[in-house]
Amino acid sequence: MTKKIGVFVAWPYANGPLHLGHIAGAYLTADIFARYHRLAGNDVLMVSGSDSHGTPVTVTADEEGKTPRQVFEESHALFLEAWQKLGISFDLFTHTDTENHWAIAQEFFKRLLAKGYIYRATEKQLYCETDARFLPDRYISGECPHCHFPRARGDQCDHCGNVLDATQLIEPRCKLAKPNDPPHRLTVRETEHFYLDLPQFEKQLLAWLETKTDWKSNVTAFVRNWLQNGLRGRAITRDLDWGIPIPLPGYAGKCIYVWFEAVIGYYSASVEWAKYRGTPDRWKEWWTKSDEVRGYYFVGKDNIPFHTIIWPAMLLGYDDALPLPYDVPANEFLNLEGRKFSKSEHWAVWINDYLQAYDPDPLRYLLSVNMPEFADTDFTWREFIRRNNDELIANWGNLANRVLTFTYKNFDGCVPTPGELTAADQALIAKSEAAFATVGSALERVRFKEAIHVAVELAREANVYLQTTEPWKTFKTDRARAATSLYVALRVIDNLKTLFYPFLPFSSSALHAQLGYDGDLLGAVKIETVAEAARRHTVAVYEPGQHAHRWQPSPLAPGQRLREPHALFKKLDEKIAEEEKAKLGKPS
Repeated sequence: MTKKIGVFVAWPYANGPLHLGHIAGAYLTADIFARYHRLAGNDVLMVSGSDSHGTPVTVTADEEGKTPRQVFEESHALFLEAWQKLGISFDLFTHTDTENHWAIAQEFFKRLLAKGYIYRATEKQLYCETDARFLPDRYISGECPHCHFPRARGDQCDHCGNVLDATQLIEPRCKLAKPNDPPHRLTVRETEHFYLDLPQFEKQLLAWLETKTDWKSNVTAFVRNWLQNGLRGRAITRDLDWGIPIPLPGYAGKCIYVWFEAVIGYYSASVEWAKYRGTPDRWKEWWTKSDEVRGYYFVGKDNIPFHTIIWPAMLLGYDDALPLPYDVPANEFLNLEGRKFSKSEHWAVWINDYLQAYDPDPLRYLLSVNMPEFADTDFTWREFIRRNNDELIANWGNLANRVLTFTYKNFDGCVPTPGELTAADQALIAKSEAAFATVGSALERVRFKEAIHVAVELAREANVYLQTTEPWKTFKTDRARAATSLYVALRVIDNLKTLFYPFLPFSSSALHAQLGYDGDLLGAVKIETVAEAARRHTVAVYEPGQHAHRWQPSPLAPGQRLREPHALFKKLDEKIAEEEKAKLGKPS
């Protein structure tokens, strides 16, 4: 039966471009997963958007002398460009500053408040006497009280992952202070805020967690540790003027805080997508409890508590008929040349910069085979060049190109008619067909490295087959046998094209055309940028009924006319590695 697969992807802070760590952490995995399920014939809804509000945006605005809206709109435009060039196939990529999201976020707030899941309380908060204002969490840094990392944020320590209250920091500092300014004087004052009463959901969340026996062990351990230590109420408002206002009188100058309203975006974006398509109730198909409805949340490990504890609690409180996350396959971190990515230290490879210089599929390949699924991994330019030249081209690209080129030239541009298949011929075709179940099973379980490894190994076996059969030699003495070998190789290549498609959509689509097929591998796909919405959306429209089940073995038939072949990938000069590495740590 067709499943309703919700692919809900972390909302990036709209405070600047994204780097490769962000891509490896959530966005590439989500796209691979969505593309597979579309090929498998399931109904996929993949949504996200720019996290427009909150202090990450206002901090950047202060640093750059811009308004928060300028920063958000510039960042959102960069995201749209990156998704289209990298092939991240959202059904809707919106943002949190839409009328739709405001209305739904405020409705969540009011209903949870009315049902007794939100309460008012006076809290102690850091106040900057120098700037005469309360400091939101992201305006504060200091020493983590748990691991003593010296640059913990006011809301979370990136080093140990603990969620913090800014007053817990040791020797807190105001980020508004300029480099040559004397330290700003911080004091603790009381201010009233609204809190989500998380302890009310503790037993329900523990019971729910016990049903998640197939989650990643690192995610389960993180959540269980949080719950066993006991939940506390968490403030969901802040003293800010950039964000969604509290929908109650008497709270001017306070907003619903970003961590609360941004996760509502998965729900609000689903509603917006349905309205955009002219089917205003269709979003409910992904937000109804059913064995056929599954919501997957693709986030980095720093977002685990928000998607496994806070968002589920909000859903339980808002409407217990809504489905809780089916899986939260959070990735670990990708590092860069042995160090953590750092915007302030200019230690980053920004995705938009990468895409101006290089093709998308080589990066998608490297991040897939080196994905930080269970442990941190490292991106190096030297490894990127090696993987491109020695694996992607030498193993897969050359296999496809030399078979297609020789066949096109010597068999009138058509798929040859085979003779009797040998046991080796049959075995290789059978193995390539069986790979659909193997790769599909790995992707169903959200195991990306395992899945692409099967395809890579199959390509290697196809190369060994060609080295053994040598059709370019037997063509001179036994044309029929050469035709059979090439037919077998083309069938395997056609299967590999589909197996690689979730990971390498651009080259797979190009190969699909070279093999003589019309249209996109997935079916009828229309990519749109909705200009009238002030660069608000990027939409990949998959028309219902247009993409039949295509996760299946090759239908390639003898006599099918091929198109003129061309290389799928470009060889990269090894000196690029040192040139790119030399740019790190320097302002762009």
